Amino acid sequence: MAPPSADLIPTAGNNCTGANDVTESAAPIGTPKLAELDPSKLKVTTTKTPRQFQADSSKIEWGKADVSTDHWITAKWSETAGWAAPELKPYGPIDLWPTASCLHYATECFEGMKAYRGFDGSLRIFRPTKNSARMLVSTNRIALPSFSPSALEELIKILLATDGPKWLPERGSFLYIRPTMIGTGGALGVHKPREAMLFIILGQFPVLYGKSLKLLASREDSIRAWPGGFGFAKVGANYGPSLMAQKEAQARGYDQILWLFDKSCQVTEAGASNFFVVWKNKDTGRIELVTAPLDDKVILDGVTRRSVLELAKDRLAVSNGEIQGLDVVERKYTMMDLIDAAKEDRLLEAFAAGTAFFIASVSKIHFRGEDISPKQTNGTYAGILRGWLKAIMFGEEPHEWAVVVPETGFEVDASAAEKEINEMAETLRRMKTNPAFAAALQKVQAEI
Repeated sequence: MAPPSADLIPTAGNNCTGANDVTESAAPIGTPKLAELDPSKLKVTTTKTPRQFQADSSKIEWGKADVSTDHWITAKWSETAGWAAPELKPYGPIDLWPTASCLHYATECFEGMKAYRGFDGSLRIFRPTKNSARMLVSTNRIALPSFSPSALEELIKILLATDGPKWLPERGSFLYIRPTMIGTGGALGVHKPREAMLFIILGQFPVLYGKSLKLLASREDSIRAWPGGFGFAKVGANYGPSLMAQKEAQARGYDQILWLFDKSCQVTEAGASNFFVVWKNKDTGRIELVTAPLDDKVILDGVTRRSVLELAKDRLAVSNGEIQGLDVVERKYTMMDLIDAAKEDRLLEAFAAGTAFFIASVSKIHFRGEDISPKQTNGTYAGILRGWLKAIMFGEEPHEWAVVVPETGFEVDASAAEKEINEMAETLRRMKTNPAFAAALQKVQAEI
């Protein structure tokens, strides 16, 4: 049975009546109706102390420095009241109990999206309905509360409208979007979270698809996902257990792990991205674009993956000039299939596809002492698909997948900011009389 499709927008929360159920049974008669997530109730507080914008994206140290924008959106949920009014407020830390279920029972999920500054100056997001629907699938998988995907999409647009003008000024650039939900209840116990928090942050993000990737195939004792598990959901528990293997791959000079499953070494994903090969079918001689299927819940239903498949079916089915038409195939295949194709000169190219790496060609795969290389290290088909998607994302090709976001920006109340600075300065003057002030100041300066 196929996992819940991002085409299907579940209507409500969580139950245990079936592995793929995403709707809950009717509430008992007399049960108060819980509040829905409602963007119209948004409370807005803009920052008085703007964060520093890094104009040179090449200096962004992703994973080492916090490059989030000035604001974020939060919304709290409880099992007794439902969703509270969401808030747009200055970016800051989370107030969380040490016993919160996200810290103990992995009740956490998220989405990865990007906003694009088009070459025409407009701000766009790419297929946001797919990401919003998929996040609801993820929350249902780990018993987090339900919400309207359209409400999440609207909140994302509001945050982008606010911070986009400052943080995405350059045409042809992008921002990363990270909607997240966590269980926050303050009582230990293995049970459905009684409290939760949704938040949306934006951050600057480096370009990761400039070079071809080298992949290290995973060992039998290291598995990313399995049938009936949660590989189809974007939950934090998918990523933490993979980090040791990822660290090993990088220590050996590879960029990502190529995740295999079962003793047959079925090919699944490349790191956190979907994986594609282009080869000639051994029996028919026709060119095929092949990727692993979704039907056993091992593979994430990636939005870039879906878009690649749809574009290929629509635009590459027949030959066009020097470009041969190809067949789009979703099926299980193994490393032995890849090895055979390479030895028989049928493996034309391979690439990873996802939000972070976009579409990145693969130049080499190492498997049990053997290197496997496609004929093209920078694949023709990967380049064509990358170009088509990039044109849509940045508005060079008008397309329904690219949704324009009208922008408002925000203004800093200079007088309020100056007042806050003066109050802080006066506090520091009073603290200066404390004998421990100099040592404390030196310690803080070392931290920042």
